[in-house]
Amino acid sequence: MNVLVAYDVATESVGGRRRLRKVAQACQNFGQRVQKSVFECAVSEMQFEELVRCLLEIIDEKEDSLRVYRLIEPKEKYVQIFGVDTSVDFDEPLIL
Repeated sequence: MNVLVAYDVATESVGGRRRLRKVAQACQNFGQRVQKSVFECAVSEMQFEELVRCLLEIIDEKEDSLRVYRLIEPKEKYVQIFGVDTSVDFDEPLIL
């Protein structure tokens, strides 16, 4: 399944900046950054549960905001991209 993760972490404190880095790293472990605080992730149901659990352990629910959207398949039919597209198709061969 494809999911979109968007977050807003309060960064006024050292702890907030630390949470921001941890949330970004956790999202990178499951998908790719498409905007500064937005990630697209292609995950199984089990990975989805692990991603959400991991993010909920990091954020402070009194200060931060986390949204996780399940995208309708096929994503390409419903997502329009304007401007710079930095996405990588992980189903295609990756040439370095």
